[in-house]
Amino acid sequence: MRQAKLIGVDAALLMKDAARLAPEPTRRLLLRGAASLGALTFLSGCDIVDGVSAERALRAISRFNDGAQAWLFDPHTLAPTYPESAIARPFRFNGFYEEEDAPEIDAADYALALGGLVTDKTPWPLERLRALPQETQITRLVCVEGWSLIGKWSGAPLRDFLTRVGADLSAKYVFFRCADRYFTSIDMPTALHPQTQMTLRFDGETLPRSFGFPLRIRMPTKLGFKNPKYVVELAVTNEYLGGYWENQGYNWFSGL
Repeated sequence: MRQAKLIGVDAALLMKDAARLAPEPTRRLLLRGAASLGALTFLSGCDIVDGVSAERALRAISRFNDGAQAWLFDPHTLAPTYPESAIARPFRFNGFYEEEDAPEIDAADYALALGGLVTDKTPWPLERLRALPQETQITRLVCVEGWSLIGKWSGAPLRDFLTRVGADLSAKYVFFRCADRYFTSIDMPTALHPQTQMTLRFDGETLPRSFGFPLRIRMPTKLGFKNPKYVVELAVTNEYLGGYWENQGYNWFSGL
């Protein structure tokens, strides 16, 4: 069946974008052309007649996908772990700028700021973070660009830190602000997942500048862009604060 002619919209590209945002099995239907623009209208609840309405439809599907992934997420299911022999060396830098432009943070001046629904908002200097009980995981980082690598990450479980500072664990979100203008937020169940980590070391060494020194949040249950680097502030909140890429159309939940 021929797709309808839309004003300022390439229907074929629109269906591909919808497929990228939609959950399975809807994604498969859209990718192989088994679903029409009419079906997209039905799924999103938006009449698609031009570029503005097409954007509304894509955002509606993205919200639906976020809700579906959150509902399916099991906070007790662990991501796969791997042997030392599987670690990728060298590991790949990823960011929205060139590697040489990564932030340079002075360890002596660093302190993690805390905000929102947290009882003790005293900033945490790096040495205090390093004194926390540490765990190591060898897990896969999956990039939204289509590549993945296995790395060795060490740090403190985020759930232990949130408990220690008196965070409201019934709140909806944990928000992160970074030194490189990046920011993102995650759902509380993911924040409390046993593998969600405040990473301070990579492959047995101090976390390199390229990979987020001094603090990165590592979540093997999420796509790579949800794993913020150069974290300078953590806040617990019931307010949705979005994210750098999420505000540009990426799925907010972005679980694996």
